[in-house]
Amino acid sequence: MAQVSADDLLREGAARHARGELAMAQRLYRRVLKLRPGDGNALNLLAVAARQGGDLPAALALSAEALASQPASPVFLANRGAILAEAGQLEPAIAALREALARRPADATTLRNLGQALCAAGQAAAALAPLRQAVQLAPQAPEPWLALAHALREAGEPGAAEAAKRVLALPGLAPALAEQARFLLAALGEGAAPDRAPAGYVRDLFDQYAPRFDDDLQDRLGYRTPSLLAALLEAAGVAPDGSRRVLDLGCGTGLSGLALKPWAGRLEGLDLSPRMLAEARRRGIYDALHEAELVDFLATRRAGFDLVAAVDVLNYLGDLGPALAGIAQALAPGGIAAFSVEAGQGAPFALGEGLRYRHDPDHVLALAKAAGLAPLARREAALRVEKGVPVAGVLLVLGRA
Repeated sequence: MAQVSADDLLREGAARHARGELAMAQRLYRRVLKLRPGDGNALNLLAVAARQGGDLPAALALSAEALASQPASPVFLANRGAILAEAGQLEPAIAALREALARRPADATTLRNLGQALCAAGQAAAALAPLRQAVQLAPQAPEPWLALAHALREAGEPGAAEAAKRVLALPGLAPALAEQARFLLAALGEGAAPDRAPAGYVRDLFDQYAPRFDDDLQDRLGYRTPSLLAALLEAAGVAPDGSRRVLDLGCGTGLSGLALKPWAGRLEGLDLSPRMLAEARRRGIYDALHEAELVDFLATRRAGFDLVAAVDVLNYLGDLGPALAGIAQALAPGGIAAFSVEAGQGAPFALGEGLRYRHDPDHVLALAKAAGLAPLARREAALRVEKGVPVAGVLLVLGRA
């Protein structure tokens, strides 16, 4: 029987990879490396598979090894840049993507990745040129148009709504992308705001944000909601005596968990984003972590907690009625709810251009009362700073009778 060559294995691995058979593709790529150690294509494809499988450390190591084998390869540079961006290493990501484009300038995917990396780095105006090139090269692809719409919004430039509408006009558009485009249009004032942000949008947003979340919030945005809410709990007479079953809704990387830990005999966290949960797991402060949608999860844990906290989470929900009812049901008698909302007025809720909801605090309290929650403490506070402007919020502590 003829021996299978490294090239045959590489082709078979790529075919399996294209069909979504990641585990088999990875095995085949590793067989290539046994026959041909240091093969750049096998290393690069293994890096792609690792990234798709959520193993960013492996993807970073493999992409670096692939690039070392062929430093001028535009394919390897582009993949390395995309992985660095996903890992939150934005400056080296931008450099790698620019170097890839210098060698292969008409690559729509790399242009889109560069634009998104620049936008994530706070350089939305600089992102517009590569994103405009990307939509010219791939006018039927929805992702570049959606990225351009977000960058135009971030940069304060006209045309964001038109770009989002181009997404919706494309044939065969995936429902999740259509939902995101309509959500952006609603935030721009063109369409009714849905009752909540699309779950896929929230998951993707925080998956991408996870590696740089703590640094961004604490250093750049002056984020202090967890500590403010903890102080309000104490002021309301809720002693941090380590005796309670605590649920941290939308726990993110665990910044809120650190603030809540003094109240917890048992601390559980919930989030939609697997990468946020991975960061939270590294802190070692949670007894259990759950990847689930908030309202669905609460329905499974009736009277399961003594304290339920939601720190900067409810601003991704418009209608808070189901969430507050779920929180009340998840609390044991005498339990405590503590949460923040971004403050609005007039309408019960409104979707802002920042793609988060603002809530009228009096309407929130009315919903809480209907759910069986009574106010114990309230405080107005600046939750963080965005573009030099404090974000006005309200902190609430409520009790279940």
